[in-house]
Amino acid sequence: MDKTAYKELKEKLLTGKKNGYDKSVDLEAMERYCTGYKAFLDAGKTERLCAAEAVRLAEEAGYRPYTRGMALEAGSKVWLCNRGKAVMLAHIGTKSLAEGIQLAAAHIDSPRLDLKPNPLYEDSELAYFKTHYYGGIRKYQWLTLPLALHGVVAMKDGSQVTVRVGEDEGDPRLVITDLLPHLGAAQNKKPLAEAVPGETLNILLGSRPIGGEDESGRVKLAIMNLLYEKYGIVEDDLNSAELEAVPALKACDIGLDRSLIGAYGHDDRVCAYAALKALLDLTETPEKTAVCILADKEEIGSDGVTGMQSAAFDTFIEDLCAAEDVPLRACFEKSFCLSADVTAAYDPNFPDVFEKRNEAQVNYGIGLCKYTGARGKSGASDADAETVAYVRRVLDEAGVLWQISELGKVDAGGGGTVAMYMANRNITTLDAGVPVLSMHAPFEVVSKMDCYQTYKAMGAIFRA
Repeated sequence: MDKTAYKELKEKLLTGKKNGYDKSVDLEAMERYCTGYKAFLDAGKTERLCAAEAVRLAEEAGYRPYTRGMALEAGSKVWLCNRGKAVMLAHIGTKSLAEGIQLAAAHIDSPRLDLKPNPLYEDSELAYFKTHYYGGIRKYQWLTLPLALHGVVAMKDGSQVTVRVGEDEGDPRLVITDLLPHLGAAQNKKPLAEAVPGETLNILLGSRPIGGEDESGRVKLAIMNLLYEKYGIVEDDLNSAELEAVPALKACDIGLDRSLIGAYGHDDRVCAYAALKALLDLTETPEKTAVCILADKEEIGSDGVTGMQSAAFDTFIEDLCAAEDVPLRACFEKSFCLSADVTAAYDPNFPDVFEKRNEAQVNYGIGLCKYTGARGKSGASDADAETVAYVRRVLDEAGVLWQISELGKVDAGGGGTVAMYMANRNITTLDAGVPVLSMHAPFEVVSKMDCYQTYKAMGAIFRA
């Protein structure tokens, strides 16, 4: 066989993954998209802030708040916010809902540190907040990191106070201190997971006392007085507060070539923004109704009224179906969902936990995951061959760069998404998302190429 014939046969029969920069990609459009994404990250450090920003962008794009029973027709664009923490959006298509919907489901919660119900205390004339970590974190990564505090305090009279500290220019930052290496010999001998107990993730608030030197709790009182002066709250009000400590870091370009984005919360706001932006940019009326859900609570199992296991999503789609006299079950069984969640990017610094032939690589596009789960596919939605073939066709026809991957070696661990909860509703589902370096760290890294290809993939699914 001559070289030309060999090359043709190889190109015909073997997988030929290509780096996105070796293909024809509109790099200016990619940069514009990523600029908007970085702004979304900075505006949405928590699930409440993400939901609010999503609603703001939706209204700019002509979406209206949905109320049960409102008149809808092909081309109607509506949004519904679930308790300020999750958002559902729909662009009504020309086909009946009996033909199903094209759905992208992502989540907007990220690992963080929540304040305990009784957080404020003083020890050795230093004031602290006690925290309870949310989601899967590596606790040592949260030490000596500048932190901001976001959230709300719900008052007994029904009013709500918004708290924002450490985010704006000139604001003080908060921090969790660490042990100095000179005294860290015993700590160094502990396994990494045990070296920093959760009860030591206490946020330093201040050290300046008020009152006479013979009084106790002077620093705690001084801190509470500052909170009262700024927000009008007293200590008991913290019992009905949702306050979250997050990195006080802005999204930024990474690398001398600016090819990557570093930020807090890529998991899973990188997919949430892609799904949202693709829906908002859907200027023509789709054939099938296009739906985007940005859910809460995925990092702790998708439970609760704002999680993907809640009936809130079913109720929203059922209301849309009722307007057409279509049974919800009939809609779901013809629907398709892209469960838009991140996957692990192959990191050559840690090759032992990856199976390189089946891992997502940076700059190779959106990562399709036939199944997630742990070890023996526990907790997975295992998509069938027909579903993967359908997505391959849709993405190829749209010129989207994609790759297929798993999350690490079989026995190394694993992870889950909202895919199983969609599949349990009898919705055909496949996982797909952006490969991430340092996933669940306070500062994660993604490729601009992969972000842009994920946005294009979402648009292709909505138009399919």
